[in-house]
Amino acid sequence: MALHSRAVLEGMGFAGLGNNVQVSTLASLHGIERIALGDHTRIDDFCVLSAGQGGISIGQHVHVAVHCSLIGGGRITLGDFSGLASRVAIYSSNDDYSGEFMTNPTVPTEFTGVVHAPVHVGRHVIVGSGSVILPDVDLEEGVAIGALSLVNRNCLAFGIYAGRPARRLGDRSRQLLEVEQRLLATRRP
Repeated sequence: MALHSRAVLEGMGFAGLGNNVQVSTLASLHGIERIALGDHTRIDDFCVLSAGQGGISIGQHVHVAVHCSLIGGGRITLGDFSGLASRVAIYSSNDDYSGEFMTNPTVPTEFTGVVHAPVHVGRHVIVGSGSVILPDVDLEEGVAIGALSLVNRNCLAFGIYAGRPARRLGDRSRQLLEVEQRLLATRRP
């Protein structure tokens, strides 16, 4: 994977740019002035980050795998140590499908019923391949989402969720919080 150099990243105009950030030269970034990337973040090939008015905030030690998309007018937040497997789609905007409005971005906004709402992916959340996360969803700390899931409602901390729509299947271990502390201890002076 070819990566942008630090000098190129600094010249792109990000809202925030941490240390050791890796962004593929094949990623598409729109609204860069509303995108903040934390330390040790990696954005892989063919990802689309399209930051609307709410912006996109990505924490530290976050991986966004190949072919992911983060799109919409509401704020999208990825917490520290979170990860999106390939082909995950996060939408912070959604058309109105009722037939009472027109749809698609070629129609002036006064004729559409687009809803914009934040999406929050908490610390240590992992989202499996091909999953879709819709607007106004909060994935609390430690949540695990199984592959090919449709997430249309909040998920509680350290739960394991899967399905269409996603439902809670069980609990996830919290031991990763101890592993995090050991990692952070290796970085202290």
